[in-house]
Amino acid sequence: MIETGILSILPPLIAIALALITKEVYSSLFLGVLSGMIIYVGASGEPFLQVFTHTFDMMSSKISDNSYMIIFLALLWAVVTLVSRSGGSEAYGRWAETKLKSKAATRLATALLGVLIFIDDGFNCLTIGTVMRPVYDREKISREKLAYIIDATAAPVCIIAPVSSWAVAVASEISETNGFHAFLSTVPYNFYALLTIMMVIFICVTGRDFGPMKRAEERAAKEGNPVAEAEKGPVNTKGTVWDLVLPILALIIVAILGMGYVGGFFDGVPFSQAIGENPVAGLSLGAFAGIVTAMILYIPRKIMSAKEFIESIVGGISSIVAPMLILVLSWSLGGVCREMIGTGEFISGFVQSSNLPFALLPFIIFVIAALMSFSMGTSWGTFGILIPIVSMICAGESGSYMLIPALGATLAGSIYGDHCSPISDTTILSSTGAQCQHIRHVETQIPYATLVAVICAIGYLIVGFTNTPWIGLAVSVIIMVAAMMVLSNMKGAMPWEKTAK
Repeated sequence: MIETGILSILPPLIAIALALITKEVYSSLFLGVLSGMIIYVGASGEPFLQVFTHTFDMMSSKISDNSYMIIFLALLWAVVTLVSRSGGSEAYGRWAETKLKSKAATRLATALLGVLIFIDDGFNCLTIGTVMRPVYDREKISREKLAYIIDATAAPVCIIAPVSSWAVAVASEISETNGFHAFLSTVPYNFYALLTIMMVIFICVTGRDFGPMKRAEERAAKEGNPVAEAEKGPVNTKGTVWDLVLPILALIIVAILGMGYVGGFFDGVPFSQAIGENPVAGLSLGAFAGIVTAMILYIPRKIMSAKEFIESIVGGISSIVAPMLILVLSWSLGGVCREMIGTGEFISGFVQSSNLPFALLPFIIFVIAALMSFSMGTSWGTFGILIPIVSMICAGESGSYMLIPALGATLAGSIYGDHCSPISDTTILSSTGAQCQHIRHVETQIPYATLVAVICAIGYLIVGFTNTPWIGLAVSVIIMVAAMMVLSNMKGAMPWEKTAK
């Protein structure tokens, strides 16, 4: 890795700015990767042609590093297509319509599923999207709202759940005698996760929206949701609710057991530790179990022939190619920033070099973590860089009392970027699961996520001077509710937006 100073923040800024301006993600991400390689080659003095060699080397490396994720997505989307073409999704939609009597009930059911499926955020996004899409279409609730709710109950829930791959990752980064206990202690200080969950509940119950999301909801109420290409195809009218429920249930159960098995749970490793060893490998076992269950259900009952079954699997895998390409490009951009030009080190250097009062530390850490995670598109990479630095800053007696609040602020800022960055894999998977255009999901979600982030920053200022989470959290909740009431009553475009389209 070569230290490139302030130039290291240009690649993610270029990718994000181009994506938001052009509404086109693929070329924006590729140009971000390319610009990072140009900076690296220029700083290292290598021949210019190495820009292209390094670019494709990085993409190849990231495909290799994330091969299990690619396998999991392919298998999972095969399950999604199978249950859709069997008629199971349609039958579930008809059943849910009789149980979920209102839009508020539908939104709350989605949020509840998000809280219950807390093992892994990507698994959360794709599973809930599959189950709830037909219900949202029937209720004329926008796909943008579905993408937001499943995204807002993915990483924010995983980061405070004691049994999740996230908990294990965070605990392993904390250089404490009992890292898991330290992780649990950060939960009350993780304002972004807590406030985001509260905001989701508020929106689900009241139906209040503002900005692009409000316009998306108004459009869906009038016109309904457009059907994505991946959802088009023959649907069997013989399908029942069980044709959706049983494959998904098999997927969930085997995925949880699979994560434990891969991590050595059946050999004596604690479950909370085992699920963090290689969670995606366990999820792949679950997705394969979903396919096997679907085969047992569909082919003997002649819901599908063997040929139609295989064609559905191939069609499902084909439909995930575009989101996979976004993921590969975003992984590559993150790799350039973290492994080659030192984006994280440059930003985190501000923390170590500042001599500001300890009372401001949670606020400063939160802002820096938020900027890092948004620009790099990774929460794990962000807290992986910052947690050791925060631990060192708070190692002395004068700062030890601020360790847990600062760690909580680190995790909160990291989650903000994971939640709304256009290049975050969770953001990509949320739009994929909801079958919502990716840039539309980003545009409608960023105002909500950023509002919560700004309120969190205020909360962390209070925490620094009170050394307790409860006053800051209470004030933040009051501000959030008041802001939502005011913004949702505003008509037309928000002050920071251009004229509504």
